[in-house]
Formats: sequence, structure tokens, C-alpha cells
Amino acid sequence: MSLDKPLAQENLGLVHLCANRFKNRGIEYEELFSAGCVGLLKAVRAFDADRGVLFSTYAVPVILGEIKRLFRDGGAIKVSRGTKELSLRLARLREKSMLQNGSEPTVSQLAALAQSSEESVIEALNVSAAPLSLTEENEDGTRQIDIPTEPPDEEIAERLSLRKVLSELEERDRKLIYLRYFKNLTQTQTAKVLGMTQVQVSRREKKILSGMKEKLS
Repeated sequence: MSLDKPLAQENLGLVHLCANRFKNRGIEYEELFSAGCVGLLKAVRAFDADRGVLFSTYAVPVILGEIKRLFRDGGAIKVSRGTKELSLRLARLREKSMLQNGSEPTVSQLAALAQSSEESVIEALNVSAAPLSLTEENEDGTRQIDIPTEPPDEEIAERLSLRKVLSELEERDRKLIYLRYFKNLTQTQTAKVLGMTQVQVSRREKKILSGMKEKLS
């Protein structure tokens, strides 16, 4: 599957929304956003629209997974400041290269882009390898990975999916839903704002909600 650049660019807002869930937890926002962009690109490459799932619903867990990786790495690996800075720079270069070329850059290509040696690049890339926690072992012998926070992935996905569906409504319909469900106006009050009758608002509201439910199902 070729990389859908417009899809990635159109959904950068998902990365910001996910990264904001982890602000002020010990990692710079720029790092959170860069990791989220990696997750977004992974989601774009693997997404299959034929499955009938909204892209935002599919992408959010992938984006959050890459952001969580930062916390696993940061808490278990001690590296020099220079290596850490190179790792962050490589993440940005990798993201830019994938957006431009639609494929994963090689170590040699990353080394050229970063103007660094391949050995240094390999060492910096290894910083992002996810370590396992030594604190708890599951019944099947695998070990649990400690994560400092448990954001409500499903809740985020649902909100983003709803936002996506709302953005696709016609302006008048979007305003009707906003007045009814975000401003909590009655149908009569909404009718006055929109220059409609209460009956018209009632009928239109039912039709809009029916269409939204179908898209979200």
C-alpha cells in the first residue's frame, strides 16, 4: 500500500490531541508530537478503508502506542544527551522522509540526512527499542510493560470519530447539532436562531442523527 500523504497531513490534529494527553508528564511536547507522527504514519500505511472503520478510530491507538513507547524508553535506558538529541532529530528526519518519499528511510539515508555516522545513527535508533518491565510476569510468561498513565484510548477514539463526522456535516446541520447538544438549547430556541419552525428542527435533527449513527456504527 502506498503512503497516502494527504491522509497523514489531514490528520495531524489527531497527533496533537493524543500528545496533549501526556503533557507535563516529564517529556517535552516536541518529543510527544514526533512520536505521535510516527504512529500516524504507521496507521496510514496499514489502514484499510474497506473494513468500514473510520481512520481516526483506527489511528488513535497506534498513535498512543508510539507515545507510550517514549515513557518506556525514558524510564529504563540511560543514554548521553548527544545520543538522545540525535535520536529525536532522527525521528523528525524519518517522519519528513516518509512523508516525502512514502517509504522507510535506510540507516545510510538517515545518516546522510543527519550528517552523522551510521554507527551513531544505529546507536541513537536503539534508544527507541522498547524494554520490558522486570516487575511483573503474566501467566503466559510474558512480562508486563509499565506505563506511567493509562489514557482512555476508546474515549479519545470515540470523541475524535464524532468530531470527524460533525466536520463532514453541512454548516447549517452542524450548527443545529451544536445548538441542541453543545449549547443545550430546546428545539424551539434552536428554531428561532436558525429561522426555522420547531417541527422543521425536529425532523431535520432526526435525519442528521440517523446519518451520524450510521457513519459511527
